[in-house]
Formats: sequence, C-alpha cells, structure tokens
Amino acid sequence: MAKIKVETSLVLIYSTLMAVWHRELDINHISIPLAVPTILGTIISLLLAFRSNQAYDRWWEARIIWGSIVNDSRSLMRQMQSFISDPDYSVNVNRFIERFGNRQIAWAYSLGRTLRGQQAFEEKELWLTAEERIWAGKHSNVPNALLSLHARDIRTAFQSEWINPYQQVELDRTVTRLCDSMGKCERIKNTVFPTTYSLYIHFALYLFIVLLPFGLTASMGFVQVPLMVAISSAFLLIEKMAIYLQDPFENKPTDTPVTAIAQTIERDLRQMMNDDTRTPQAEKQRSSEREMEQVYYVL
Repeated sequence: MAKIKVETSLVLIYSTLMAVWHRELDINHISIPLAVPTILGTIISLLLAFRSNQAYDRWWEARIIWGSIVNDSRSLMRQMQSFISDPDYSVNVNRFIERFGNRQIAWAYSLGRTLRGQQAFEEKELWLTAEERIWAGKHSNVPNALLSLHARDIRTAFQSEWINPYQQVELDRTVTRLCDSMGKCERIKNTVFPTTYSLYIHFALYLFIVLLPFGLTASMGFVQVPLMVAISSAFLLIEKMAIYLQDPFENKPTDTPVTAIAQTIERDLRQMMNDDTRTPQAEKQRSSEREMEQVYYVL
C-alpha cells in the first residue's frame, strides 16, 4: 500500500467530496447507471491482466537466463579443469586456470552491474589482473570484453597444446552460450514497454475512478467512500505490480537477484578451484542489497 499512498489519498479525498456534495446539495438525481463503470472496470481488468502477464513473462525470462548463466559458468570451469592436459602439474597451467575462473566471476558481477546501470567493476577489481582491468576498461561493454579475453585464453591453450581441437570447440560453445545469455539480458533491459499502452490504461483507470461515485453515491451514501478506496486500490496495486515486474534490472526490490546469483557463481567456482575461503568480494556486498534482492512484491 505504501507505493500507492498518494493515489489512494487522492481517491479518498475525491470520494469524500463527492459524498458530501451529493448529501449537502441534495443532487442525488445527478447519477449514472452503475453498468457504465462496471463495463469500464471489466475492460480495465482485461488490460491489466494482459500487462501483468507480459510483465511477469519478462521477469521470469530474466530469471531463467541467469539460471543458465550459473550452469554455463560451472560448465566452463569444469571443462577448463578436465580438458587441459597437465601431467607435470605445472604452476603456469594452474595459474592459467585460476585466472580464467576469476575472470568468469568478474564477468558475472560486471554483467549484473552493467544491466543495472552501475559501474562494471570497481577501480581495484579483486578478480582481474591490472592488465585485464585496463584492457576491459577501454570498452563500453565490459562483460563482452571479458568474454573476448576468455576466447583469447582458449586460443592460447590450444596453441600451447593443452587442449585438442574438439575441446577448443566445446569451450568456445560454452562461451558462446554465455554471450547469448548476455544478449538476452540486454534485450530485456533495452526493450521498453509500449508507452501508448500504459497511457491508455492510465486514462481508462482514472476515468473509471471519476465515474464510479456517480453510480454509488445515490444508493450507498457515505458507504461509497471506503468502497471506492478499496476498489481503486485493487486496480492501482495490480498496475503498480506490473510496472515493477516489467523491468527486472532496475535495482528495485522486485529485480532479478543478479548480485546474489553472482555470489553463488563465485562460491561454486572458488570451491572448484579448491579455494573455500570467504572472499573479500562477497564481504563487500551490502547486506541491505541482499535483502532487497529477495523476490517479493513491495506494494
């Protein structure tokens, strides 16, 4: 209710004034058939149902995409560890795999931040080397730049004969799936819900609120005030819910929890690299953000 307190207050004032106006001036003859706002309310219900479904589809698609990112991140790390041939347990190979895994963690965090319009990585990003930070910082799309570094390392592993051509293809396919997931998130982020549709819903909803007292006051008197507030609040809440769900990357309480998902990727990849320690990166995440990223509706 906090999200529609202004609209609810205006409806309360309007319905109260209408009730007083009809009673003091004795103009109950100025009314309209209740069927008129009823028909309009039915139309609004259909419009809101369509918008709510479309908004939820966008939110759910975003969640599915990030679920795929988790799976592909795990697969990429597992492939790097299992494909690379290192019979001598070379320090260079171990560092190569660790750098690759750290970069994938950085990619997950940077993608979530980029989608929310935030800085892609901190000035002293823990997961990237100094050279990688400088190189990626020159690109407008940092996550895409990090995937390019992935591809470069895969080519290096192939040229060093750590992997064979078939393994190179499989690694490249996994990176490609990550790139596809990134593109799908960007599509959701950059596709704006039609403005004309929103304006039409607003117009129909406000017209319904304006006409409803003329159909209720003559028969209900002051009882129509709480009834007006209840009916209007129901429609307004549904519309507000749809508005929040349709943009899952706007850093709102109903967002797809991209930071929490990135932390899951961080935890799993570090464990796969035999590093179970609690990382500074996870410690820096605000506890308030974790609470906000729980999937619930603030209405």
